[in-house]
Amino acid sequence: MMNETAAVSPVEASPPPMTLMALFLKFLGFGALAFGGPVAQIAMLRQVLVENERWIDKARFNRLLAVLQALPGPEAHELCVHMGMIARGRLGGLLAGLGFMLLGLLLMLIAGWAYVTWVASDAGLSGVLLGIQIVVLAIILRAVMRIGQHIVENWLLGMVATASLVVTLIGVPFWIPLVTGGLAYTVSHRPVALAVASVVAGAFALAVLVHVDASPSPLVKASGQASITAFALFLAGLKGGLLTFGGAYTAIPYVRADTVGRGWIGDATFIDGIALAGVLPAPLVIFATFVGYVAGGFTGALAITAGMFLPAFAFSLVLFERLEAVVENPAFHRALEGIAAAVVGIIAATFLQLCQATGARFSGYFLPICLFAAALLLVWRFKGPCVTPATIAVGAVTGWILFS
Repeated sequence: MMNETAAVSPVEASPPPMTLMALFLKFLGFGALAFGGPVAQIAMLRQVLVENERWIDKARFNRLLAVLQALPGPEAHELCVHMGMIARGRLGGLLAGLGFMLLGLLLMLIAGWAYVTWVASDAGLSGVLLGIQIVVLAIILRAVMRIGQHIVENWLLGMVATASLVVTLIGVPFWIPLVTGGLAYTVSHRPVALAVASVVAGAFALAVLVHVDASPSPLVKASGQASITAFALFLAGLKGGLLTFGGAYTAIPYVRADTVGRGWIGDATFIDGIALAGVLPAPLVIFATFVGYVAGGFTGALAITAGMFLPAFAFSLVLFERLEAVVENPAFHRALEGIAAAVVGIIAATFLQLCQATGARFSGYFLPICLFAAALLLVWRFKGPCVTPATIAVGAVTGWILFS
């Protein structure tokens, strides 16, 4: 006789049946609530899709998240693309990714238009913008430290990050510390002397190449300002999208190098774009849309945005079945860790360069340093999706009082 009390096998987690339009609208709704950066966004997706609706089980979600964090691109957006693919295949992944970013893109286009039309030309807002820029510098510093805590896990990675910081400050092209850092850490499981020798040799080669790279780029005009084209902005976004290891803040130095570095916009405007991205419901890399709008209008904004988000779509849509197998390769994993450590150094160097550019706008440093310290304390002490927008608001009010 069959045992009527036999255990019933658990129901396998899977997405509910839904139309493509329903899928798009669901992720459009996620995008409308995507405040607070990638940590808050991922937590929201986990709660709804894993805990509440059981699209996938917790173990698979954790593995997927680990893979995405090891690859370039905004991980929350890539996660949306993956979940859309799980539900409705590659077309579902495309629609989910578009839905998640669409509202933020539209809002940033409006913000860029308003900034160019009114804000940038209003001298009365200069104090407000200065206060916001100081606060954003504190937010970037906190991000560098948070990213560094997760990535720089041993002394060799610390050496890679430090060397990357130094050579970036002296003008070495970005790709050299990335390649050298990745190669050095890849061989670090061999005798320590070999790894140290690799780092030292790489640093020496970088110092030599500074002089080789000293000639101006053919893209730069005699006036020092590069030619602004939609394709050049697309490439600037693509570089940022391909090199966002360890979080969205890692895109900052690369987009800055290809825009501020070419004279298309100033550092102050660049920091304003990061501040706007911090208060909008969107992946933080949406600041590239603002930069593109200021530099090249509506077409420039769309071009740089397409470049920034293309890797996030491509890695997921093209390599969906192979991502976990690729990242499980130990050599590949070590190379990514070395590259990520080099990126930490590059971001730190960019932070120092932005501080120098912002500090040049003040005649005295006491009040700016006090505001910076207060903002850093806020973002260090408190957590949650409202911390960044609230801190930026504090900076705006304080800047209006102190510097207007």
